[in-house]
Amino acid sequence: MKWKQVPLGPLQTNCYLVYGDDQSCLIVDPGDNPKKLIKMIDQLELKPEAILLTHAHFDHIGAVDSIRDKYALQVYIHEKEKDWLTDPAMNGSKHFMMQDSITARAADHLIKDEGEMSIGKFTFEVFETPGHSPGSISVHFPKDHFVIAGDALFNGSIGRTDLPGGNHNQLIRSIHDRLLVLPEETEVLPGHGPTTTIGHEMDSNPFLNGF
Repeated sequence: MKWKQVPLGPLQTNCYLVYGDDQSCLIVDPGDNPKKLIKMIDQLELKPEAILLTHAHFDHIGAVDSIRDKYALQVYIHEKEKDWLTDPAMNGSKHFMMQDSITARAADHLIKDEGEMSIGKFTFEVFETPGHSPGSISVHFPKDHFVIAGDALFNGSIGRTDLPGGNHNQLIRSIHDRLLVLPEETEVLPGHGPTTTIGHEMDSNPFLNGF
């Protein structure tokens, strides 16, 4: 399985294109700039199959409807944030003094359980990693040794917890119980910034000292 990181929007939110040898593609967190994203999909000659959201903050959902309509895709999100796509107060766009609030139509599928999940030709593990937001998930591809962590874990940092539904202690527990137990060579694909590895964060992340 291959992946492509595509930073989008004013917050440079990382969208990920995950694809196999047959070019089937899973789009994770299309946050903004649909034209840029479509151009990248076309350049790689990918065939999108679905949109998967790690969580529903505004900077991760801004291009959802444009991309879902362009490729006739269905959208997946954790059930705890099922109302966030349509509500600018819950997804945060109302609070950031933006000219226009950001919304998207409701998701087609709600993720209710952890564990193995399949979408089309893609099979992966879903971990519930709340703390940054109540319905945050991380998406683990064990055979390919990478995890898409959304805004839970960053290179040298962790997600902010001062937004509605955030909880610092819960986030630290999520990272410890769901992510740091992965093999140390697992590559972490975060929602912002450069990639890292589980081992590197265990050794050097100042927010995780003592775990």
